[in-house]
Amino acid sequence: MTVTSAPPAATAPPAASGGRDAARRRGLRSAALPAAVLLVLALLPYSALEIPVLLEGPVNSPGSLQLFALCLVFAGLALGYDLMFGRTGLLSFGHALYIAGGAYGTQLAMTEWGLGLLPAVLVTLVLGTLAAVVLGAVSLRTLALGGIGFAMVTLAFAQAGSLLVGRNPGGLTGGEEGLPLHTAGVPDAFLGVANTVNVYWLALGYLTLVAAVVWWVTARPVGRVWQAVRDNEPRVAVLGLDPFRYKLGAFVLASALAVLGGAVHLLVTAGATPHSSTPTFTLTLLVMVVLGGSGTRWGPVLGGALFTFLDQRLAAVADVVEPLLILGTLFVLAVYAAPGGLASLRPRSLRPRRKGSP
Repeated sequence: MTVTSAPPAATAPPAASGGRDAARRRGLRSAALPAAVLLVLALLPYSALEIPVLLEGPVNSPGSLQLFALCLVFAGLALGYDLMFGRTGLLSFGHALYIAGGAYGTQLAMTEWGLGLLPAVLVTLVLGTLAAVVLGAVSLRTLALGGIGFAMVTLAFAQAGSLLVGRNPGGLTGGEEGLPLHTAGVPDAFLGVANTVNVYWLALGYLTLVAAVVWWVTARPVGRVWQAVRDNEPRVAVLGLDPFRYKLGAFVLASALAVLGGAVHLLVTAGATPHSSTPTFTLTLLVMVVLGGSGTRWGPVLGGALFTFLDQRLAAVADVVEPLLILGTLFVLAVYAAPGGLASLRPRSLRPRRKGSP
């Protein structure tokens, strides 16, 4: 009788297991930095550190926290805008329409419909997303004329919205004065100087949500399709995928994040301002993205926060030098020093080494 031994248990090849371990370590390292940054930002209100020139008071003073909250909001808005511009290659001049829609929509839902803050935000988010589906489909059809057609149509929609806000139909938008925050519909935790820290944490929560959504979706297969559409759209069509559907998805998602950001902006600035509806507002977001580095993980966040901080602090020397002149000069210098944006400036030790290099 011949006795046969059982086959050895299947084991993963050493190379495969090593590859999985390396991928797991890379994943942990990539998650460690955002977690550390989030922890530092969350604990910032507990710091009484004073930074002369950069800040007028301690880090945890209401004025400083208000400034930081505004920087966080614009960092999230810039990151959401980059979902179209940097990830999909769509140059929109109408992104401000959805930010203003989020601010004015939330405000009017509270004043005209008597809703509380959270229901007002949810209703505005749903209506704004539906509007983005319709306007995005119309705008994207003009891509047959080239990217400039899409940019011009989105600009036309934004200009129409800005004119509507400025004309103050029925006294709903406040015209050039804007609308002060309807405090009766807002929880007390977000009202008053003493609660500035809560507004700061709300802004931080918005940035965290936008970053989680954008970074997660761009790491999925749909994100790789967006990149392919940006780089070579005809090839995507040849592979049997519909570029229009993917571009519309990016447009709607970015617009929905902008609507939500408009609602947070309303709380941070304690009002809805007509400037947030102008195409100039969108152009500012574009500058933030280019300054930080479009299509990068941290670039739009860095560009949005830095531009907003400088814009607010330079206003203190407006009597001496025009802030826009300083910002313009700094922007030109930054573009020359780092054509790929500030995110491309990394220490030499962190740059990937080429084979054969010492």
